[in-house]
Amino acid sequence: MEMRKCGKSDIEVSVLGMGCWSYGGDEESYWGKQEQSAVNEVVAAALDRGINYFDTAEGYNAGRSEEALGVALKGRRDEAVISTKIGPDNTAPAVLREHCEASLARLGTDYIDIYYVHWPITEHSVEDAFATLCDLKDEGKIRSLAVSNFGILQLTEALGTGAQIDLNQICYNLLSRAIEVEIVPLCLKHDIGIVPYMPLMQGLLTGKYGSVDEVPPNRRRTRHFRGDVEPARHGDPGAETETFAVLAQLRKICAEEDIPMAQLALAWAMARPGVTSVLVGARDLDQLADNAAAAELTLETELIHHLDDLTYPLLEELGSNADYWQSRENSRSR
Repeated sequence: MEMRKCGKSDIEVSVLGMGCWSYGGDEESYWGKQEQSAVNEVVAAALDRGINYFDTAEGYNAGRSEEALGVALKGRRDEAVISTKIGPDNTAPAVLREHCEASLARLGTDYIDIYYVHWPITEHSVEDAFATLCDLKDEGKIRSLAVSNFGILQLTEALGTGAQIDLNQICYNLLSRAIEVEIVPLCLKHDIGIVPYMPLMQGLLTGKYGSVDEVPPNRRRTRHFRGDVEPARHGDPGAETETFAVLAQLRKICAEEDIPMAQLALAWAMARPGVTSVLVGARDLDQLADNAAAAELTLETELIHHLDDLTYPLLEELGSNADYWQSRENSRSR
C-alpha cells in the first residue's frame, strides 16, 4: 500500500483511507446499522492490508463512530493514524478543549493524529480557535491540524493565523470537480494535502443506479439533482441529464477497460495532483477488498485524460462552488 506524507507534518498515511461514518450506526443513522463485530473485522483486515488511515468525527452518529473505532483499534493503536473532527460551533477555546478531550476519551487514546475543523468557523473567532488548536498540538494531544470543506477565503484566513495546516478534506470525485478551479491550486501552493471524501459519490460511481428514480432521496441532495425535491435544499435546477449521460459513458469505458466503475473512480481520485489519501467506507470484507484493489491500479495517462474530458462539461455546468449541497449564494465553502 502506497504511503503519502500529510502536508508539512511527519505523518504518512495510506493512499486509501477508511471513512468511518457508518461505525456505531443504528437503524436511524444515515448509513444504517453497523454492528461492532463488523467494525472490528473490517478495521483489522484494513490494517492487515496496509491501510493505516481511519477518519471519523465527533458528529458521526453522536460520537458512537469514535467509540466504535476506538474499540476496534484496541491493541493495534500504534499501527493506525486516526483523524477526527471538531464541529465549527464547538470552536470557542474552552469548548474546543472539552470536545477534544471527549473525542480522546471516546477513541480510547491519549493523542489524535490529525484533528480537523469539520466545516468553516462562522460563529466564533478563527484566530482564537486556531490558537487553541496550536496549543493542543504543543501539548501533544494533536499531532497535525487540518480543515475540512474550507474554500479559498476561509483557508487563507486560517493560514493567516500562523497555524500549520496539513490537509483539507473535501468532496472530490469524477462527478464533483469544483475544487480544481481554485482550491487545489491554493493547497498546492501551501503544501496542503487534499483528502477527497465521497469519491464514489454515495454510490453513483459504483454504477448501480441506472436512473434518477433509483437513487434514494437522501442521496439526491447535491446540485447534481433537482433542488425542488426534498430533502435537497440548494434550490438549483440540477444537472440530472448531464450526470447520467456521464455515468452511461463511464459504463462503456469500464466495459472496454474491464475495470469495475468503483475501482476506476477511486484510482482516478488517487492519481489527482495534490491528493494525499482517498477516503471510502467499507461495511464488510468484500467491499474492503474491492476498494483496496483500486490502490493497485495504475491508470494510463491517456485514460485519465479521457476521463477528464468526459467529466469536464459537468464541472462547467456545476461550477466552482465546492459545497455541493448549497447554492453559490449560500455556499459554506467560500
